[in-house]
Amino acid sequence: MALLCGLVAGLCGTRAQAQDAPQIDCEQAESQMELNYCADQDYAEADQALNETYRQAMTRLRKADADLAATPGAEAGAVEALKAAQRGWIAYRDGQCILAGLPVRGGTMEPMLVLNCQADLTRKRTQELKETIAALDQ
Repeated sequence: MALLCGLVAGLCGTRAQAQDAPQIDCEQAESQMELNYCADQDYAEADQALNETYRQAMTRLRKADADLAATPGAEAGAVEALKAAQRGWIAYRDGQCILAGLPVRGGTMEPMLVLNCQADLTRKRTQELKETIAALDQ
């Protein structure tokens, strides 16, 4: 992605503004540069959705911890459990997606394979967090 940004900035002069971003139709992407760009955009969207869902989960788990703290003999810890789970999940995602890119290590397809893996696992994690929130709201 850094290479793509550098190329775009170089082609557009010193002004690398939002309107100077490449106009790539990801439904029609053909070159590897376009495919890598689109994979990056897809992962960015998935990551944004995950971050929003994570914030919602943290809000809900803070409430759960507060409710537990008010219950004699109950032990709060939902927020810390989610933080630990998320750290572990990020390590898993990163390692798993490096493996996804290994068959083409160092080639132009590697970023696309890694980013596609990250987007896929991120969407799955978002769904898991939504299910956690839903279970707490029952």
